[in-house]
Amino acid sequence: MTVVIATRLREDRLAYLSAMHASLTRQAVPVEVVIALDGVGADRLPVPLADDPRVRTLALPPVGAACARNLALTMVRTKYVNWADDDDLFTDHAMAVRLAALETNNLGWCAGWSEDLHPDGTTTLWQCPTPPGPHDAGDVWGYWPTPADTIPLGPTTVLARTDLVRAAPMGGLVQGEDYCALAVTNLAPGMLLPLPVYRYRKHEGQMTQQTAYHQLEPAAREHAWQYGQNLRTILRHSTAVGSAVPRALPRDHGQR
Repeated sequence: MTVVIATRLREDRLAYLSAMHASLTRQAVPVEVVIALDGVGADRLPVPLADDPRVRTLALPPVGAACARNLALTMVRTKYVNWADDDDLFTDHAMAVRLAALETNNLGWCAGWSEDLHPDGTTTLWQCPTPPGPHDAGDVWGYWPTPADTIPLGPTTVLARTDLVRAAPMGGLVQGEDYCALAVTNLAPGMLLPLPVYRYRKHEGQMTQQTAYHQLEPAAREHAWQYGQNLRTILRHSTAVGSAVPRALPRDHGQR
């Protein structure tokens, strides 16, 4: 599997990026990493990442997180992929338990719960609105009734088949782009595991703490919600129409 991380290698986040990398080295299954360098050079990459052969980089001009992640997705060469932020980290069991669920049940995606990681090292569990267990394609979006409601899953908790992620990539937004990535749940059955797989670091430099964040949040949510809602509706309509169309009878080659 591959973890895709977009970063601008800001000085105040380099230690966090190193912690993210360390969390990936503790996984019980092989993990590759693609780092999308959003307007910065690889010379600033922390040494542990620069020296790790499992880490590959994609140097880009300043394009923003959505574009950086989408372009980095072209470098993924594994069956499964997971988005991640440069200031967070994964729990030690995150990859193995979700991979086992995917392979055992032949699913398209598998998610888990997340934890807020506070500056003092304590954590607070965030249980998303989607209930644990298996879910058919499109079910998850039903737990996001309006754009203003809490999102149904944590986007960075979702490990999914790469082909599905390419079919439902990050939206082209300057923030809230990972909400669009949740649309992958409309494309295939999946599962939510009732255990934390991701730790979301709370700190002053995170995007949600910036002044302009709340100016764009309603529009970003509206766009992402409509994207997923329309995709779900179209796919379900297509399935219904397809099942209603009678199949042609096989040709009897003995008659003309």
